[in-house]
Amino acid sequence: MDRDYRPIDVHRKVVEFADGGRLFAVALVLKAEGSTPREAGAKAVIDENGSIWGTVGGGKVEAECQRRAIEACKAKCPVIFDFYLEGAGATDDAPICGGTMRILIDPTAVKGRPAYAQAAEALQKRERGILLTAIRSAKETDVGAQWFSEEAIPLDAAFPGTEAIRSCLAREMSQLFVEDSASPAARLEVFVEPLIPKPLLLIVGGGHIGQALAIQATLIGFDVVVMDDRPEFTNPALFPDGVATRCGDVAGEVANFPVSDDTYIVVVTRGHKHDADALRACIHSPAAYIGMIGSKRKVALIRKDFIETGIATEEEFNRVCAPIGLDIGSVTVPEIATSITAQLIAVRRKGSGCTTPGDMVQR
Repeated sequence: MDRDYRPIDVHRKVVEFADGGRLFAVALVLKAEGSTPREAGAKAVIDENGSIWGTVGGGKVEAECQRRAIEACKAKCPVIFDFYLEGAGATDDAPICGGTMRILIDPTAVKGRPAYAQAAEALQKRERGILLTAIRSAKETDVGAQWFSEEAIPLDAAFPGTEAIRSCLAREMSQLFVEDSASPAARLEVFVEPLIPKPLLLIVGGGHIGQALAIQATLIGFDVVVMDDRPEFTNPALFPDGVATRCGDVAGEVANFPVSDDTYIVVVTRGHKHDADALRACIHSPAAYIGMIGSKRKVALIRKDFIETGIATEEEFNRVCAPIGLDIGSVTVPEIATSITAQLIAVRRKGSGCTTPGDMVQR
């Protein structure tokens, strides 16, 4: 099991294993119906001994994948199976979620190294695209992988066709397509998997809350950048691996930061002036979320100044989550970071969560 517990890039892990000559299989959830622990597109790398990187749901389903991967690595033959989570009751050892998962175990994924490498590189560059996994089942099962960037999806794509592929990307939803065949012995299944870059979290302020938040945000799948005007608070040693840091004038750095609609901005600097400067630099940006730490009085004063001086309209300021975080009674630094993390999840997954959280203990 991956004991680091941080999200890993399975595509890069495939490349790493392929280049290292290791025996492994890719486990890929092709379809998930009903209540299941993971959705279609969940994937993991499992080596010949059953060790796993990534997850397809944990518990019994993952144990079954590990068992089958060990067998598939020995046979060097892909296998598809359906896993039913329909145990008899709470005292039964079988899963009782009630759903069904169709899962591919592919010990020949090394053939798809170029596609996995392109996918990993695209995600690193924050570029969107599609990973196609084609499974041909006849006497033997053959699996192939292809990568297409959003701009390079062919106009005459083979089954399931350009329109279906583009639709999956537009909806950001994976889908399994099955081609009708006159021969039941020859079956083509194509899994269309949109790969969308992780949301980007910009933390303005590398102090205690910024450090605690960077750890938690990394755990839940954000790419993280921490910004501060003090070199000692942008030291990479303070943050998890993969967190980028920038040191410079707060207002200038925020103003020059490339913000898009999948960028989340958290303002937690060392004082109200720096908070206001940072907020001024990003309040008109297309960010998915802007949150600022502070007491109700501090937020009210900054709000009044912004509106009266024409920096922002009431409507523009209303999109700022301030005081920041969900009201869970947080007091300590880790608790405040947790409340902010929970709000980020709510906005990302539900499109809401930015509500006035009451008298939170914030400076």
